[in-house]
Amino acid sequence: MKIEKDSVVRFHYRVSEGGTEIESSHEREPMTILVGHGAIIPGLEKALVGAEAGETVAVDVESAEAYGARNEGMTQRVPKKVFGKQKLVPGAQVVVQTNQGPRAVTVQKVGMTVVDVDLNHPMAGKDLHFDVEIVEVRAATEEEIAHGHAHGDGGHQH
Repeated sequence: MKIEKDSVVRFHYRVSEGGTEIESSHEREPMTILVGHGAIIPGLEKALVGAEAGETVAVDVESAEAYGARNEGMTQRVPKKVFGKQKLVPGAQVVVQTNQGPRAVTVQKVGMTVVDVDLNHPMAGKDLHFDVEIVEVRAATEEEIAHGHAHGDGGHQH
C-alpha cells in the first residue's frame, strides 16, 4: 500500500542539519503517524506520500516546510521561580507551564530573579535532512481518522 492521506505509517528516521545528526529513532520503536493530520512537519509528510513499506526516502526540508523561520522577537523575561528546580544555564532547553499547557523554551540568560528565554522552536530557521525507512503502511480505522491520530503499536493509547 502506498502512503496517502489517512494512512497509518510506522517509520524510522535520522534527521541532520548541515551534516550533523540531530536525532534518530533507530534506538527505539519506529515513529507512528496518521498522515494528513499534522503529526509531522509538512515537508517531510509531503516527501513520504507515495512511498511503500520497505522503501527508504531521503529528503531535504527547507525551514519554511519544517519549523518555520526564526523570529528574533520571540523572547520573553520570566520570573525564575516559574522554573522550580530545573537547571538553568544559557542554551538549555527547559519546559515551562503556560496557560496553554507546557511549552519548551531555550534559556538565553539567567539573572538573580528572572530568566530570558527564546520561545522559538529549537529547529526554527534550520534546513533539515531526513533519511527515512518506511516500516509499515496501513489504512487508518474510522476511529483513528475521527480522533486525528494513530492508535495501537507506536500510536496513541486510550
